[in-house]
Amino acid sequence: MEIKEYEIPPLELPKVRCSLGSSSGLRYGSLVNSVSSLAPDAAQRGAVSPRRAYLAIAVLCYINLLNYMERYTIAGVLSDIQKFFLISDSTAGLLQTVFICSFLLLAPLFGYLGDRYNRKYIMIGGLSVWLLTAAGSSFVNESQFWLLVLLRALVGVGEASYSTVAPTIIGDLFTGGRRSVMICIFYIFIPVGSGLGYITGAGSVSLTGDWHWALRITPIMGAVGLILLVFLCPNPPRGAAETNGDGVIGNSSYMEDVKYLLKTKSYVWSSLGVTALAFLTGALAFWLPTFLTRAHVTQGLRPSCTGDTCNTTDSFIFGAVTVATGVLGGALGTTISRRLVGRFPHADPLICAVGMLGSVPCLFVIIFVASSSIPATYVFIFLGELLLSLNWAVLADILLYVVVPTRRATAEALQITIGHLLGDAGSPYLLGVISDAIRSSKPETHDWSFHSLKYSLILCPFVGVLGGVFFLITTLYVTEDRKAVQRLVEGDLQPQQAPTPDSSVEMSNKTIE
Repeated sequence: MEIKEYEIPPLELPKVRCSLGSSSGLRYGSLVNSVSSLAPDAAQRGAVSPRRAYLAIAVLCYINLLNYMERYTIAGVLSDIQKFFLISDSTAGLLQTVFICSFLLLAPLFGYLGDRYNRKYIMIGGLSVWLLTAAGSSFVNESQFWLLVLLRALVGVGEASYSTVAPTIIGDLFTGGRRSVMICIFYIFIPVGSGLGYITGAGSVSLTGDWHWALRITPIMGAVGLILLVFLCPNPPRGAAETNGDGVIGNSSYMEDVKYLLKTKSYVWSSLGVTALAFLTGALAFWLPTFLTRAHVTQGLRPSCTGDTCNTTDSFIFGAVTVATGVLGGALGTTISRRLVGRFPHADPLICAVGMLGSVPCLFVIIFVASSSIPATYVFIFLGELLLSLNWAVLADILLYVVVPTRRATAEALQITIGHLLGDAGSPYLLGVISDAIRSSKPETHDWSFHSLKYSLILCPFVGVLGGVFFLITTLYVTEDRKAVQRLVEGDLQPQQAPTPDSSVEMSNKTIE
């Protein structure tokens, strides 16, 4: 397989841990050997063995799968939850909104901690919170909707710790083309987990007749993941992959980190693209199974919800489509990236732009054809999700190579915060509010319930166009930003001036044995 251009080779320098922090006399990113960097913890010294690195990837992928399974199990049984609590579309959308809000509000905290403290311990603590709250949400009764909302918010707390830290560990275990492949595998489990969430939810309801059981599967599987994380996942030195295991140390403040990221134009514009993608995928993932169920009722192919449970066939099918498109799209996006980036250094954001803009016609067809042809709708759901899935792994790779190692967790956290705050934190609720407002303009019928949701979904294609524009702008800056990071890590940038005697960073020629 071809390896991406600009792969960062092991340093041809004496083995040192280099500091990428800022100080009074040094430009950010200068190769500086601070006193503290010359005495790394024994557990942090040296590269992680290939066998242990691959085991770590397997564990991280398994937990990522569970995160997204749990996140979308609710969507797979949404009709049952609405009937159980007698809630409207806007109130149902609130379940996803409170989860995302807690997730995004705490992401900056975990990003800060992830750049400074033991990332493995942070993930263990977060996963423990996730297990307890996710399991607890499966025991609420019909008079405790408020408790379900609260527990969903706390589930977001646990997931925030994992999502901000795990990709940075992968970035420190691999580099170049191999990192691209591992990031692809990791992010493939986003759509795979999402799809399995629908299937798990729908399957649990079909087997037990009680939607509560749908929320008990992932906590059980998560307990296994927690054990595997404790024993099999390392905490590699930051930047270990770029420095042959020695790592880099940052001593900058949080505000310096944020200022650096805001000056990295490819990071800023790609983050805006991620925001549009999150808005789009969050809204579609939450509402499309319900939209398809209402389309069946409108066409007279299926009766409306009767008895204690609703028909979950669409959740099964939509889940299977999401899994298939996630695997195919993620692999296809990474393959295209690896083939093109050698000739076109800006290929990655261009792939993302093509994925976003290409999905727009598919979304219009989905919205307006569902009332007449369910099979045609599923065909275009497959195509639309395939195009959107091109982006996930490529976007993660962009962040890792345009941001220096000591600021990657902060970069992940801020991207998560902005992406979810303006993206999928509000999109399910916003579409629910629009749907309720349209529905209230006429006497409620099953047909009008379908059309009100259809009209609210029209917002999605326009967000897709906006996201495509953001990624096109990213192509203008990504090449230079990537080269800048490579120069910083390799130490090609020299200090602007000699450090003063009282500088907080001292120079040393000592090496690590």
